[in-house]
Amino acid sequence: MPLNSNAPIGVFDSGVGGLSVLRAIRGQMPEESVLYFGDQGHIPYGPRPMAQIQDFSETITRFLLDRGAKIIVVACNTASAAALKYLRQTFPDVQFVGMEPAVKPAAERTETGVVGVLATPATFQGALYASVVERFANGVQLLQHTCPGLVQQIEKGDLDGPETRRILDEALNPMLEKNIDTVVLGCTHYPFVIPLIERIVGDKVRVIDPAPAVARQTKRLLEAGGLKSLNGARGEHSEIQFYTSGNAESLRSLLPKLLGEEGAVTTIKWEGDKTLKVGD
Repeated sequence: MPLNSNAPIGVFDSGVGGLSVLRAIRGQMPEESVLYFGDQGHIPYGPRPMAQIQDFSETITRFLLDRGAKIIVVACNTASAAALKYLRQTFPDVQFVGMEPAVKPAAERTETGVVGVLATPATFQGALYASVVERFANGVQLLQHTCPGLVQQIEKGDLDGPETRRILDEALNPMLEKNIDTVVLGCTHYPFVIPLIERIVGDKVRVIDPAPAVARQTKRLLEAGGLKSLNGARGEHSEIQFYTSGNAESLRSLLPKLLGEEGAVTTIKWEGDKTLKVGD
């Protein structure tokens, strides 16, 4: 079935982190309608086996395609690391945009030669990250930290409380002692704590948010395929439909804080790792 330019963009993440990418997509393409799936019933993805993340990602992709998505944005670094190659093989006719840690721009712009990278264990252990490091990080020292518990704090909407501050202090202060001048955010949840990160690292350290580049790539692919929405301004086709496998009210309550918009949220239930159904 031919794709319709006014069909929605499909976006998914393990939770609310992908809202940072959705926020960038809304900023650059306000005329586009979006389907957003937050797999909050399974968060966090980071410690899970790669095969299971692939199953989740395939099932969510099918769910979004069944609802007419014209492109799929994997707005999750862990899912991109574990499943992006698999998804492209499984759905050869579908265009995917994934996340990769912004090591290249960091390596190009660092003056001290020391760059901090914050990401989940699965992202650091994946072939995608290894490939990026091998291609772009020659001569640059990368300091890595997994920020245990930070995703869960952001899922609760705690963007600047004492525990969130403790986690980031623990990650960033040793990096500052080693003279980093750039911090790469390798998890889509982490842009929501950029203000706190900037308070910790000061104004001489750049913080790289990958979301705008992902939105630009999505826009490029839509334009190249003639699939850019024909709605010139935000109108009847530019709504967002939110789905969660977790608590719908919890997600709904976070939307104004994290996205700056409100929206209806539908609960989706998992039956095993490969079946989804609309919940109550």
